[in-house]
Amino acid sequence: MMVHRTAPGRIDIVHSSVRRPSFYSREIQFRRAQNGRMKVSAFQSAFLACVWANVSSAAELVIPDNVTFERDLEYSNPDGQHLQLNLARPKHANGAMPAVLCIHGGGFRAGKREGYDALCLKLAQRGFVAATTSYRLAPQYQFPAAAHDVKAAVRWLRGNATKYQIDPARIGVTGSSAGGHLAQFLGVTAGVKEFEGDGGQADQSSGVACVVNFYGPSDFTKSYGKSVDAAEVLPLWLGGDVETAKQRHIQASPLNWVTPAAAPTLILHGTEDKYVAYEQGVWMRDRLQACGVEVELLTFEGAGHGFKEADAEKAEKAMFAFFEKHLKAKRN
Repeated sequence: MMVHRTAPGRIDIVHSSVRRPSFYSREIQFRRAQNGRMKVSAFQSAFLACVWANVSSAAELVIPDNVTFERDLEYSNPDGQHLQLNLARPKHANGAMPAVLCIHGGGFRAGKREGYDALCLKLAQRGFVAATTSYRLAPQYQFPAAAHDVKAAVRWLRGNATKYQIDPARIGVTGSSAGGHLAQFLGVTAGVKEFEGDGGQADQSSGVACVVNFYGPSDFTKSYGKSVDAAEVLPLWLGGDVETAKQRHIQASPLNWVTPAAAPTLILHGTEDKYVAYEQGVWMRDRLQACGVEVELLTFEGAGHGFKEADAEKAEKAMFAFFEKHLKAKRN
């Protein structure tokens, strides 16, 4: 990795080396130990394809001259896990800027924050401070650990608002799949003490000004039979299936926490999603609308779990426009 020091304590990264994700090796070892040979489920096939796409993207990551990019900033240390985030921001900014927290997917049990590095750079070029965060994963850490962590990340951004020129009143969040769920969860549980955890910056709010949810689930009690991997993934995160751990499924579902105080939300979902059924997005839209919350469901006809080519461009454009509207619009 090559770095350029522009000021004491500030490092502009101009190139980053790529390591094979550690969870990849653990997954192989786990499967071999269990089965004596490598078996890959439908979830793992799709996920590993996503992993290598992210690795490829990281290999090509180029830091624009007008952006400062900082890696490995510790924001919380629950159970000695030293949770970190990467942060991008405009290099020459005047005044406080809006911020966006990006939350990776991976079935609540895998994934890496680096998958959103490129998006953070794009957001920084548009005048946002953008962070991509790690969080504790299943099966070692079950719900609500991940919720505690992303809330701690929001509080960290507020607690460091002066240092990074963040306007604490203008923090939005986005994520995809499991990350979309956590983003949506942030948008509907502001002020709910049981989900705050003890990850630091307790004097700061974990509320967000808006949410962009890429195909995140809203009701786990109705995921089984409608998702190709729910029966495999959810018990690892929720401590059982919908019969043995129903209360946790209810508690972890953003749909059940919607109030008129929920954050304005953009939901993006494909009609042919085999991992998170399209109806999950419809239910979330309808519940938010019923509570008088501003919400839009952007439907991608024929799209699956993850957008490609024209759909990906359309989704990104819609996300940027939503953040511009809710985080940059002039306030009286």
